[in-house]
Amino acid sequence: MVYRLIIKSNCILNNLGGMKMQNEYEIKKEICDIGKRIYNRNMVAANDGNISVKLNDNEFLCTPTGVSKGFMTPEYICKVDRDGNVLQANGNFKPSSEIKMHMRVYQERPDVNSVVHAHPVYATSFAIAGIPLTQPIMPEAVIALGCVPIAKYGRPSTMEIPDAVSEYVQYFDAVLLENHGALTYSDSLLNAYLKMESVEFYAQLLYQSRLLGGPKEFTPQQVEDLYEIRRQFGMKGRHPANLCQNLKEGKPSCHNCGGGCGSKKDAATNPELVAEITKKVLEQLGR
Repeated sequence: MVYRLIIKSNCILNNLGGMKMQNEYEIKKEICDIGKRIYNRNMVAANDGNISVKLNDNEFLCTPTGVSKGFMTPEYICKVDRDGNVLQANGNFKPSSEIKMHMRVYQERPDVNSVVHAHPVYATSFAIAGIPLTQPIMPEAVIALGCVPIAKYGRPSTMEIPDAVSEYVQYFDAVLLENHGALTYSDSLLNAYLKMESVEFYAQLLYQSRLLGGPKEFTPQQVEDLYEIRRQFGMKGRHPANLCQNLKEGKPSCHNCGGGCGSKKDAATNPELVAEITKKVLEQLGR
């Protein structure tokens, strides 16, 4: 009887181990699928972009460096620890050179389980022009993203980018990288990717509406109404609807201070700083 129980227990443990390996393999396949999506949608060129997924507090899967995201297969995917050290990598594959940026997001946002970095054409164009995505022009963008600020430029593969992104990670789920691209993160790989789609669609609409004479923006009350819809939906993530009370109080919100009110604590209480930020953004917008 005891012998049968031991055998049964071993079978259960083996099955659990097999399930873990299978789940990890499925995640690798999903990373490859998302890689194909961002490549086919012209969000990256050549070997650009990177994707990561959190397995647990010390294990993360990530795309390799020097590989097109449109042609990956599961064996390409690397595994690293929380410090970016390689735990597993096949052949000559090495983790993305931007893994430091991903790790900073996971470090500062325990609710995040996946990070996507890409160079979508319209969003990256705004990042190059130094223009944050702050104009409230479409309900879906206001509800899903709120605003998309710009993290200051940092040299690729250095700690400069993680340090720049860190200023906004606690307050937004999407950030433009100055003269570089865009970064999105969420509770799942699919949601992180969908945020990247939303950022690019928002940027494209904003760009094209400017060609037609400029977008008609929502009023502060209309923005607050949309924020309230998000609150009622109980949507996850970080968003001005939950973090910035300026709009309710009739003060400049992230929609006219370049996303700075969420990341600069003094901006919410220092009228002079708010006015200066607003002036700079309006100058960028050509007003």
